[in-house]
Order: sequence, then C-alpha cells, then structure tokens
Amino acid sequence: MHAGTAALLQRYYERFNAQDWTGFLDLLSDDVVHDINQGGRETGREAFAAFLQRMDRSYSEQIVDISITTNADGTRAAVEFTVLGTYKNTDEGLPPATGQTYKLPAGAFFEIRGGKVARISNYYNLQDWLRQVGA
Repeated sequence: MHAGTAALLQRYYERFNAQDWTGFLDLLSDDVVHDINQGGRETGREAFAAFLQRMDRSYSEQIVDISITTNADGTRAAVEFTVLGTYKNTDEGLPPATGQTYKLPAGAFFEIRGGKVARISNYYNLQDWLRQVGA
C-alpha cells in the first residue's frame, strides 16, 4: 500500500509543477482538508481550487528535491521538498511583489483515504520567505 501512496504523491507534485490544476484536483478527496502554512484550515475540493487560483495569481512555483516517506499501510505520508518560486503579484497582507525569486525548504504531511489525498498540511519558514522577498 505504501508504494501506491508514494506514487500518488509523486503524481501530486508532477501535476503541481505542470500547473495541471484539473489533474491535480482529481487526486483530492471531495472533503479534502487543507491546513495552510501559518494560516487557517479549509475543507473541500472547491476551497482548494479557490486557494490554487489565489496562489497562481501571486506566485509561480516549482517543487524540487522531493523526498516521500510513508507509513506501513500507506494512510499517512510526509514529504520534504524545496520550493523554487517567483513572487509575481502582491498577495494581500504581504510585501509588494516585484518579481522576487525565492528558494525555500518546506514539508507537507498527508492523510490518504481511498487512494486520494484527504488531508494536506504544508509547512515552511515564513520569516525566511519574507527575508528573501525583501520585507
């Protein structure tokens, strides 16, 4: 089972990097829970789609150096990665965007149910990002 979870998460990041948002959202359960880094919790595929639209407006990101670890039955996973990004449009409440680039170590925790992502919790160092974009 854990090999299937690793393959699911590999597709998750491949589709993210390809900006294949329809294919990306197909990997999520209808009631997916999304814990936003240093933010709130959103529930549902529609909420995640709206989050992706907000992110896509302000950021261009690629996920590299991906390392996936799963538990024995494949119901949980942790992924460590690096975010290579460009801050292209000012995001509300954050410093002005001027095309700054950034490189952030990050991680995510997943819950898998029925072959779909049922929860994702993303973590990165916001202070490091702020420093990199010149806040």
